[in-house]
Amino acid sequence: MRLTLRVLSALLRYPDAAVQDMAPELGELLAADGLLSPEQRAALQPLLDDLAAADLLDAQERYVALFDRGRAVSLHLFEHVHGESRDRGQAMVNLRDRYEAQGLEIAANELPDYLPLFLEYLSVLPPAQAAEELAQPGVILSALAKRLQEKATPYAAPMRILADLAGAGGEAFEIAPADDPDDLAALDAAWEEEQVRFDGPAAPGAADCPQVAGMVDRMLAQEPVRSQIHG
Repeated sequence: MRLTLRVLSALLRYPDAAVQDMAPELGELLAADGLLSPEQRAALQPLLDDLAAADLLDAQERYVALFDRGRAVSLHLFEHVHGESRDRGQAMVNLRDRYEAQGLEIAANELPDYLPLFLEYLSVLPPAQAAEELAQPGVILSALAKRLQEKATPYAAPMRILADLAGAGGEAFEIAPADDPDDLAALDAAWEEEQVRFDGPAAPGAADCPQVAGMVDRMLAQEPVRSQIHG
């Protein structure tokens, strides 16, 4: 599981020359790890081929247009829980503390709730603990997979695989209003009005997904488990 999580992390992060160079070999690494089915690995091949063959600047522009120009498929997990509220800041601190408890430091200029970073953290945990912690944001991963599938992007494949590994299956809730990525002011206004919350009766999807509140509580408040891996 450790290697698979690291490969999925690499596929979902901002593409750089290192990821592009590794792309032809990542499928082989997944096959060697043995966690994913042949069908799951085949679903990743279009993204692997695209990363390997695309002009790097074009790949980076597509990534930014997809993930950074709207919040509907943001890879920052707590953005779907707290929006821009103060609670998100404390959640970031708690998650960073969990990383540090495993001897990890955030070297990149990135927030702790960035999904590829979270996957790297999971990869250093014992497998059972990694599976348990991956399951906590499972419904968010499933919702993101659904949105990415609607956008017909190859990035839907790694997100769907993560949702399946998290045990979320096809279950999802509506994490954000439909957006127009060219109207950033409208996006911000929509999120101010429709911020997703899981602790009250008005939470979108909460009635259909009663475990969401418990999932969020566990993800934010869980005591860090000290890995047996020493850095």
